[in-house]
Amino acid sequence: MLLFAHRSALHLCMTTPGEPLFDNFSFGDYLFSAEKSRIDMTAIHAFLDKESYWARGIPYETVVRAIQGSVCIGIYDPEGQLAGFGRMITDRATFAYLADIFVLKTHRGKGLSKELMKVFCQLADRFGLRRFLLTTQDAHDLYRRSGFELFPYPERLMSRPGLSYQHNPERQ
Repeated sequence: MLLFAHRSALHLCMTTPGEPLFDNFSFGDYLFSAEKSRIDMTAIHAFLDKESYWARGIPYETVVRAIQGSVCIGIYDPEGQLAGFGRMITDRATFAYLADIFVLKTHRGKGLSKELMKVFCQLADRFGLRRFLLTTQDAHDLYRRSGFELFPYPERLMSRPGLSYQHNPERQ
């Protein structure tokens, strides 16, 4: 069991899957939660399928499986509706990949993505990760502010092409 501070409160951070990662907390009028029972799969699928550049056309069942196998953080507005989301694919010991980070348009400009990145980076630190990766087409500044930088040895990084949901040359 690891402990970490967020603001002035102490939050529980377990390193075993299925255990609470942190206590829900408020940021302005928004609630941040790692409780998978709160996740609105339909809203997340709608954003990824229709609005994202990286997962357009993704099947609903794939989104459900991805969420089940990931550390997820949802951001909820005062009415309890999804305002933002992100997930970390990790072994909770050495490596993590950050994916599907988004804040819905009507909730942007309120610092939510910065706060979301802060929480994911705290989790990565508590897990003691050796490497924490992500890819982005358009949010380099956000991720730089969270400590991410260009991969130091890009010639070492490789990728194996996988399933394409919908042909989109911008994704490559």
